[in-house]
Amino acid sequence: MNNFVCFGEVLWDVYPDKKKIGGAPLNVALRLHLFGNNVSVISAIGNDELGHKLKCYLLEKGLPIDGIQVHDDYKTGDVQVSLNEKGSATYSIEYPRAWDKVGLNNDLIQKVASADAFVFGSLVTRDEVSKDTLYKLLELAKYKIFDLNLRPPYYSKGILSYLMDKADFIKFNDDELYEVSTFLGSKSKNLEKNIYFISEITDTKTICVTKGEHGAVLLYNEVLYYNSGYQIKVVDTVGAGDSFLGTLISKLLSNLEPQNAIDYACAVGAMVAQNEGANPVLNKSDIKSFIRS
Repeated sequence: MNNFVCFGEVLWDVYPDKKKIGGAPLNVALRLHLFGNNVSVISAIGNDELGHKLKCYLLEKGLPIDGIQVHDDYKTGDVQVSLNEKGSATYSIEYPRAWDKVGLNNDLIQKVASADAFVFGSLVTRDEVSKDTLYKLLELAKYKIFDLNLRPPYYSKGILSYLMDKADFIKFNDDELYEVSTFLGSKSKNLEKNIYFISEITDTKTICVTKGEHGAVLLYNEVLYYNSGYQIKVVDTVGAGDSFLGTLISKLLSNLEPQNAIDYACAVGAMVAQNEGANPVLNKSDIKSFIRS
């Protein structure tokens, strides 16, 4: 069991016919918690109905809410989600929202300084308030896990370079890998060469790249590990990458062999994608059966 802190957006994914609670850091936190880790979320909600429901949801799931700030002047986060015929999602992320205004305090400082790992993404840097808090917390974290989770137009080359330089572990999807490799100066179109390129230029020893239905690649201790994916009928890709990441870092930080860790993480990500919503409940026996099938 490890202690994790996840920093960033908590919000509602708003579909044409329903609302579901999400946000990448929260999705990662929920999956980490389901694997028995101690997890805290640092974010902010509005003093409104959606914020109250979100806080109640965290309590129901067994997550502490002492890292969740409440703002009177900003609404709880919401994202308009559209799914295409293949279940792939596009997002319209409302701004400003409460999670853009996460302020630094002593409780957050102590929480991050005492954690085994600190998980963060790029979207939370779109506002100076939360970005400033993130930058200060990064100086305190023991092990920093950066999930790029790029959402145009809310990132810049300078910010991404800074965050990658700070990270001990970076997670990309394949499109993000090629975009970042290109702006860092890589001329290669080879996935593995670009993984090593980013590892060297950012001095990051652990890098993972997800490839959608084709699985993932993990660089760990200078060795590449592969999973080629699982055959499923995709229903909803929202949160699949987050559950993948939560599973992977839970297993790696528990010293599971890297090949087993990426196999397990790809299975969880696939199982999420064949269900509605970002956080379906998955039990260990179902996951093992899925891997064997």
